[in-house]
Amino acid sequence: MPSETLPIRKLVSAAYLAAASFGSFWGAWGASVPRLRMQAGVDDGQLGIALLFIGAGALPAMLVTGRALDRLGLRFAVAVIVALGLAGFGVAITAHGFVALSVGLAVVGLASGATDVAMNSIAGRAEQASGVSIIIRSGGVFSSFVVLSSIATGLSSWIGAPVFTPFLVVAALSLAASASVLRSLSTQITEGQAKKKPRLPDSGARIRYTPLLLVGVLGALAFASENAHQSWGAVFLEDELGAGRGFSSVGPAVFAGVVAITRFSLGRIQHGNESPILILGSVTAAAGALVIAVSPTISIAILGLIVAAAGTAALYPTMLSLISRGVDEAYRGRATAIVTTVSYIGFLLGPVYVGLWSEATGLRGALVAVAGLGIVLSVVALPLLRLAGYTHYQGAKALLKS
Repeated sequence: MPSETLPIRKLVSAAYLAAASFGSFWGAWGASVPRLRMQAGVDDGQLGIALLFIGAGALPAMLVTGRALDRLGLRFAVAVIVALGLAGFGVAITAHGFVALSVGLAVVGLASGATDVAMNSIAGRAEQASGVSIIIRSGGVFSSFVVLSSIATGLSSWIGAPVFTPFLVVAALSLAASASVLRSLSTQITEGQAKKKPRLPDSGARIRYTPLLLVGVLGALAFASENAHQSWGAVFLEDELGAGRGFSSVGPAVFAGVVAITRFSLGRIQHGNESPILILGSVTAAAGALVIAVSPTISIAILGLIVAAAGTAALYPTMLSLISRGVDEAYRGRATAIVTTVSYIGFLLGPVYVGLWSEATGLRGALVAVAGLGIVLSVVALPLLRLAGYTHYQGAKALLKS
């Protein structure tokens, strides 16, 4: 291994470890919700209210983290990654009663929102330095660890281990990821080591927010579709096709697994192929939702989930890569935070969107509406990117103004 590539390799490894710790947290969290509800002694309505505190904490944390990263650098990322590991363990220990659960989830939301931006900023810097599609691959790592952590947490519950056990493991992995980030910063990456030099802004240049907001809208459409399937896939299998509760959980697991595989596969071909990836991904996501909507059997519905997962997998990472690839380090945190925040709103509203349509048309009709999100995205993606200034994907030029 040439010595000059070592700093970049350390940064890439840090990006993957950060994604692994983030995915492990959410896998453990998703599988632990039933036990946490029992431990806290809350009903479904109280749990629904408590869960809102995650989003309430995450959104402002994302914006604050962007500025903090620009001011303090990736060392701030070290702190927030550790904070997420500790927050998960803390809520598992202290969540006894509705108030304690709500406060704990607000802290989790703060740490999670900050970690989301920090993780993507690390991956963005690694992608710019290496010239490799790190963002989409780190997304694959995230999805893989969601699946693995969910399975491990389920086994932990099955053997009767305390509810905090998986979060203790997540906390340890967060410490390892933070140590990896610190190691990556111990050696400066010079411009000559990067395959693609960062484009520095002109003197007096400022970041332009309109391009970031437009790309964020695209990300929100992609996330709304993705989380709609993740949140309602098991419900559809149970309510519409009569799958048992144990088997219905296969749907979300299959979806996350296919997302991971797709992201790893597309990581080799993403650069220079953003336009076909966005269009084909959007149309494929819509087709998958339609297959689920009309599926007469469980096997056909699972096939639809596989198609939908393959379609949505690359959409958000590709958009984030467009923003991150050419942006100067002075603005990376804020650029990542704005796109992530607007996109996250779509993530929060996706399940609500399905619920409203389901009340009006039934769950099958709601999935037709989810397919509509993919069609809309396929139609507006390229025009909005051009409006944002991404003609030929000019990177930082679209983000800066004098």
